[in-house]
Amino acid sequence: MHFRVTAFVAVFGLLALILVAACVPEPANRNPANGVAVATPTVRPTPAGPTPTPSFVRPTPTPQPTFVVYTVRRGDTLSRIAKLNGTDGRSIAYWNRLAYPSLDPDSDSYRPDYVAVGWTLHLIPNTVVDPEDLPPGQPTPSAEPEEPEESVIQIEG
Repeated sequence: MHFRVTAFVAVFGLLALILVAACVPEPANRNPANGVAVATPTVRPTPAGPTPTPSFVRPTPTPQPTFVVYTVRRGDTLSRIAKLNGTDGRSIAYWNRLAYPSLDPDSDSYRPDYVAVGWTLHLIPNTVVDPEDLPPGQPTPSAEPEEPEESVIQIEG
């Protein structure tokens, strides 16, 4: 009886081995024709969703110079104001020529050293205007007003 049990265990073991071997799939990288392993590329996961397009960030513009407002006090001169602010009188005159025609060299009332108490002068500290690189000046209004054109209206009747 001992032989029967041993034979039964051996047959049962062999059947179990065959059943398990039939359930195991062939390796994916084995060539079934010759049984040699073949290298397969490694799949790398990609991020979910579409790839974002790079955005262009515009550079920050260079800020324009900041004007300072200076109110003329008693005893001030254009050259003294210029010296206090690190500029020159010609630059202050250029920046303020439209508000005060006496500072405009193209004006008939040009008086380069004249400033009056209470004037508010706009200037840029520590900046000097290049006289060679100035834009053309604004035309100053003439002292005499122009004659208005006459209109003729004809009435039919």
